[in-house]
Amino acid sequence: MVTPDEIRAIAQTLPRSYEVFAHGQIKFRVGQIVWLALSKDGERMGCGFPREMRQAAVEAEPHKFQLPSQSDMRFNWIHVRLEAIDADEMRDLVEEAWSRAVPLYIAEEYGRTRGYR
Repeated sequence: MVTPDEIRAIAQTLPRSYEVFAHGQIKFRVGQIVWLALSKDGERMGCGFPREMRQAAVEAEPHKFQLPSQSDMRFNWIHVRLEAIDADEMRDLVEEAWSRAVPLYIAEEYGRTRGYR
Protein backbone atom coordinates (compact mmCIF):
# COMPACT_ATOMS: atom_id res chain seq x y z
CA MET A 1 0.00 0.00 0.00
CA VAL A 2 1.17 3.48 -0.85
CA THR A 3 1.04 6.07 1.94
CA PRO A 4 0.14 9.75 1.74
CA ASP A 5 3.68 10.58 2.90
CA GLU A 6 5.15 8.74 -0.10
CA ILE A 7 2.86 10.70 -2.43
CA ARG A 8 3.77 13.98 -0.76
CA ALA A 9 7.49 13.19 -1.04
CA ILE A 10 7.20 12.90 -4.82
CA ALA A 11 4.73 15.76 -5.33
CA GLN A 12 6.90 18.18 -3.35
CA THR A 13 9.83 17.64 -5.72
CA LEU A 14 7.98 18.44 -8.93
CA PRO A 15 8.74 21.84 -10.48
CA ARG A 16 6.21 24.59 -9.69
CA SER A 17 4.22 22.26 -7.44
CA TYR A 18 3.37 23.44 -3.95
CA GLU A 19 1.38 22.00 -1.07
CA VAL A 20 -1.59 23.69 0.58
CA PHE A 21 -3.95 22.68 3.36
CA ALA A 22 -7.49 23.59 2.35
CA HIS A 23 -10.82 22.43 3.77
CA GLY A 24 -9.06 19.84 5.94
CA GLN A 25 -7.23 18.28 3.00
CA ILE A 26 -3.69 18.29 1.69
CA LYS A 27 -3.70 19.50 -1.89
CA PHE A 28 -1.02 20.21 -4.44
CA ARG A 29 -1.24 23.08 -6.87
CA VAL A 30 0.56 24.53 -9.83
CA GLY A 31 -0.45 28.17 -9.80
CA GLN A 32 -4.14 28.02 -8.90
CA ILE A 33 -4.71 24.60 -10.48
CA VAL A 34 -5.25 21.77 -7.99
CA TRP A 35 -3.72 18.71 -9.61
CA LEU A 36 -3.64 16.32 -6.63
CA ALA A 37 -5.52 15.98 -3.35
CA LEU A 38 -5.33 13.47 -0.51
CA SER A 39 -8.48 12.37 1.28
CA LYS A 40 -8.83 13.29 4.94
CA ASP A 41 -8.71 9.61 5.93
CA GLY A 42 -5.55 8.99 3.88
CA GLU A 43 -7.12 6.16 1.92
CA ARG A 44 -7.51 7.86 -1.49
CA MET A 45 -5.95 10.44 -3.69
CA GLY A 46 -7.70 12.49 -6.29
CA CYS A 47 -5.61 13.50 -9.26
CA GLY A 48 -5.77 14.96 -12.71
CA PHE A 49 -6.69 12.31 -15.25
CA PRO A 50 -7.87 12.42 -18.86
CA ARG A 51 -11.64 12.85 -18.77
CA GLU A 52 -12.11 10.67 -21.86
CA MET A 53 -10.25 7.76 -20.22
CA ARG A 54 -11.60 7.75 -16.68
CA GLN A 55 -14.82 5.77 -17.28
CA ALA A 56 -12.79 3.01 -18.96
CA ALA A 57 -10.31 3.02 -16.07
CA VAL A 58 -13.11 2.68 -13.50
CA GLU A 59 -14.78 -0.12 -15.47
CA ALA A 60 -11.51 -1.99 -16.01
CA GLU A 61 -10.25 -1.68 -12.41
CA PRO A 62 -13.09 -0.71 -10.04
CA HIS A 63 -11.07 -1.88 -7.03
CA LYS A 64 -8.52 0.81 -7.88
CA PHE A 65 -10.35 3.75 -9.47
CA GLN A 66 -13.53 5.69 -8.62
CA LEU A 67 -15.25 8.52 -10.40
CA PRO A 68 -15.30 11.86 -8.58
CA SER A 69 -18.47 13.22 -7.03
CA GLN A 70 -21.16 14.37 -9.44
CA SER A 71 -20.26 18.02 -8.84
CA ASP A 72 -16.63 17.31 -9.83
CA MET A 73 -17.41 15.31 -12.99
CA ARG A 74 -16.79 18.44 -15.07
CA PHE A 75 -13.10 18.34 -14.13
CA ASN A 76 -10.37 16.06 -15.48
CA TRP A 77 -10.20 14.12 -12.22
CA ILE A 78 -10.26 10.57 -10.83
CA HIS A 79 -10.02 9.02 -7.37
CA VAL A 80 -7.49 6.28 -6.65
CA ARG A 81 -7.55 3.85 -3.71
CA LEU A 82 -4.05 3.84 -2.23
CA GLU A 83 -4.31 0.25 -1.01
CA ALA A 84 -4.75 -0.91 -4.62
CA ILE A 85 -1.63 0.63 -6.17
CA ASP A 86 2.10 0.13 -5.77
CA ALA A 87 4.85 2.76 -5.66
CA ASP A 88 5.57 2.62 -9.40
CA GLU A 89 1.94 3.08 -10.38
CA MET A 90 1.57 5.89 -7.85
CA ARG A 91 4.60 7.68 -9.31
CA ASP A 92 3.14 7.32 -12.83
CA LEU A 93 -0.24 8.72 -11.75
CA VAL A 94 1.32 11.60 -9.79
CA GLU A 95 3.74 12.62 -12.54
CA GLU A 96 1.05 12.35 -15.21
CA ALA A 97 -1.39 14.48 -13.20
CA TRP A 98 1.30 17.09 -12.56
CA SER A 99 2.34 17.14 -16.23
CA ARG A 100 -1.22 18.06 -17.19
CA ALA A 101 -1.08 21.14 -14.92
CA VAL A 102 2.29 22.65 -15.88
CA PRO A 103 3.31 24.24 -19.16
CA LEU A 104 4.39 21.64 -21.71
CA TYR A 105 8.01 22.80 -21.82
CA ILE A 106 8.38 22.21 -18.07
CA ALA A 107 6.93 18.71 -18.30
CA GLU A 108 9.19 17.93 -21.27
CA GLU A 109 12.30 19.18 -19.46
CA TYR A 110 11.41 17.13 -16.39
CA GLY A 111 10.91 14.08 -18.60
CA ARG A 112 14.30 14.56 -20.25
CA THR A 113 16.08 14.84 -16.89
CA ARG A 114 14.38 11.61 -15.75
CA GLY A 115 15.18 9.73 -18.95
CA TYR A 116 11.55 9.50 -20.13
CA ARG A 117 10.72 9.62 -23.80
